[in-house]
Amino acid sequence: MKKLFLLPIFLFCGMLSAQDLDGSWKLVHQNGYDVTDMEAVQIFKDGYFAYGAKMAEGDRFHSARGGEFFIEGDKYRIIEDFNTENPELVGKEINFTIKIEGDTLTISDPINTMIWERISDEQDDLAGTWVITGRERNGKMNTMTPGDRRTVKILSGGRFQWIAFNSATTEFSGTGGGTYSAEDGKYTENIEFFSRDDSRVGASLEFKYEVKDGKWHHKGTSSKGDPIYEIWSPYKEAYTKK
Repeated sequence: MKKLFLLPIFLFCGMLSAQDLDGSWKLVHQNGYDVTDMEAVQIFKDGYFAYGAKMAEGDRFHSARGGEFFIEGDKYRIIEDFNTENPELVGKEINFTIKIEGDTLTISDPINTMIWERISDEQDDLAGTWVITGRERNGKMNTMTPGDRRTVKILSGGRFQWIAFNSATTEFSGTGGGTYSAEDGKYTENIEFFSRDDSRVGASLEFKYEVKDGKWHHKGTSSKGDPIYEIWSPYKEAYTKK
């Protein structure tokens, strides 16, 4: 009788879920070769992913892509909201096979095999996928209605990435990312890549934050010295397809 119970338990333990991916991952091998010419990091949280890459020398931005992902067994399916290299793939379903062994993630299709190593699965007050829904102008908070044109920020595993894009036209406006910390109401971003201006790489920005009624209130000063007060809402509330 013992043998009859071992197989179902084994299969259950081998199933993956979206939570297994939560955190940040670095691309280390692609199609059998070490990745040394660029630095690529992928962040997963709340069924959403974002990928940002820069050249290893000179901090020059390379590419970005991201969107929703779904896992069923060893099947990994994505529907991208943005893709700087292949914008024609935005909105289309793409299927892969996925496997996690310890801190190693393998994502493959019939042509490509990518191996990622986990950077961190650490979570904090701000870990999540957010979309901007409010910005203060001239002392008045203006509500921003979510639509095809949007700005998203994903935080997980000690990494952040923001992306501005239009999912309907596939127009890409910009992205940036790096490491962050969020503790005791203080939020700090350390920029490691920035598509609009790579001279910003290495800068650190500090802000105050508070999560109220499930929304992220973000206050501080921009790199130009202008005051900032933004409200970010959970992405799933606005965009996740039913």
